[in-house]
Amino acid sequence: MRKFFAVIAAALVFSVTAAFADPAGRYFVEGTDPGKPNSTYTGTVTVEKTGDTYKVVWVIGGTQYVGTGIGNKDFLAVSYKSGSQTGLALYGPSGDGWTGVWTYAGGTQMGTDRWVRR
Repeated sequence: MRKFFAVIAAALVFSVTAAFADPAGRYFVEGTDPGKPNSTYTGTVTVEKTGDTYKVVWVIGGTQYVGTGIGNKDFLAVSYKSGSQTGLALYGPSGDGWTGVWTYAGGTQMGTDRWVRR
């Protein structure tokens, strides 16, 4: 009987951990711009599973950035576009969200992004 409860408990813990590890969801975002460590922003991010990829949509200061991501529970790499701006971001799981770095296409410095699940 103890083994049965141990297996059930392990399955529940694994399923909860796996659910939080999947990047799909809605988040609050805060970050810094590349080369401007004192320049911060906040907004929202929505990540939606789309087949083998993810659709990632940031809304920051009224501007929408739309990206396509690839990854799994361990990382998420996203290319994004808004108007004439394009860029690349890389994230890893962190607590109840994801943290990462990003840059504009052709950039030489990185900004930071932190997502907290809503």
